[in-house]
Amino acid sequence: MTDAIVARGLTKRYGEVQALRGLDLTVAEGTVLGLLGPNGAGKTTCVRILATLLKPDSGTATVAGLDVVRDDRALRRVIGLSGQYAAVDEHLTGFENLDMVGRLYHLGRARSRARAEELLVRFDLADAGGRTVKGYSGGMRRRLDLAAALVAEPPVLVLDEPTTGLDPRSRLGMWEVIGDLVRGGTTVLLTTQYLEEADQLADRIAVIDHGLVIAEGTSDELKDQVGGERVELTVADPAHAETARRALSGLGSGEAQLDRDGRRLTLPVDGGAQVLVAAIRELDAAGVTVQDIGLRRPTLDDVFLSLTGHAAEEPDGTVADATGPGTPARTEDEKEVASR
Repeated sequence: MTDAIVARGLTKRYGEVQALRGLDLTVAEGTVLGLLGPNGAGKTTCVRILATLLKPDSGTATVAGLDVVRDDRALRRVIGLSGQYAAVDEHLTGFENLDMVGRLYHLGRARSRARAEELLVRFDLADAGGRTVKGYSGGMRRRLDLAAALVAEPPVLVLDEPTTGLDPRSRLGMWEVIGDLVRGGTTVLLTTQYLEEADQLADRIAVIDHGLVIAEGTSDELKDQVGGERVELTVADPAHAETARRALSGLGSGEAQLDRDGRRLTLPVDGGAQVLVAAIRELDAAGVTVQDIGLRRPTLDDVFLSLTGHAAEEPDGTVADATGPGTPARTEDEKEVASR
């Protein structure tokens, strides 16, 4: 398998702020690489360099075999880009936006119009295609923006938080589209703040922090780095919590911990399903009724927290931490300048 994107030693400075510090990145052809990182980590700077919108201070990068600096004009013809904010002309109709993109790619009048019609149907915008974008909802604009990135059927697609602001139904629809593209051979670089999205779509995930990739692997490989399978259970009666704790003694790799609500216990374990079966037997023998019990693996949230020291940005645009509600998220440029 060949590599569609290769970056080596990329650096980029904004004044006193070092946004990228020698970033290395590889994306295999026909796969999805999910790029995760805290606010200001350098994700969008990386995306803009790979999309030829910024020049690196040092380092090299190739996309589809073309150098992002020397071959920038040729590269723009073979990549698609959808940024954090929908870049569509609100004074044109949806159809006119897509037709215009086709003309700019020199697809010709007939092909441009045909692609516009195809993509309006694919993104559930056919009924709105004749209306000006000014009257579109935010989710409709996001879908139109991604459609515009696909007009020329690029072999490499760069998506910078493509589902931000979409409702759950639209997000699932977008996932289906991205999945179909990859099955057809498209390579996708995806930055996202939705860890579930990376888990669902990405063949491999790179975690970036302070301008460097600090971990990379499949979702399962990253979760294995964190370790810590655990049996989690909720007792029906809080009065049985201590009995449950004693019943589980000796089964885990540590002591069962009781949550503040007095009903939920967490037991770190080694041995997976066999330990879960043993736990159920011991609880039954002790006369403890449970409302819920299961074997839990680390999530990407756990991975993110372990690697970066804090949770990822929540879907509502706030940054979660252990001290309380999040604070409003800023644009990526503001994050990169203000974060260090």
